[in-house]
Amino acid sequence: METLVWSVHIIAAIVIIVLVLLQQGKGADMGAAFGSGASGSLFGASGSANFLSRMTALATTIFFVTSLTLTYYTNSDRDDGSIMQKLELKSDKAADSAENIKNSDVENRDDSTSRVGEIPE
Repeated sequence: METLVWSVHIIAAIVIIVLVLLQQGKGADMGAAFGSGASGSLFGASGSANFLSRMTALATTIFFVTSLTLTYYTNSDRDDGSIMQKLELKSDKAADSAENIKNSDVENRDDSTSRVGEIPE
């Protein structure tokens, strides 16, 4: 389900980018009023502005909803508790394992083995 939401989220983002780039700026209407712009287009003289703005609003709404949904998915997997408590637990486990290794080295030490700096007999 999360993969589907991610896919819709990315598609909505791309659609928003394309729709914003397709829209004409406010100054483009002045050029069309004096005859220099092509006012007859695929959607009509003013139809493209309404269509593109409505599609942009729809894509933005979908993007917003998928953002909230992804935030919910991210927070639902989180464990309760502070980060400091988790760090304390990890450091305690590391100290215990280091102590176990140290104790096992002392117990398993064979006196016949050579040590660093000593010449074996």
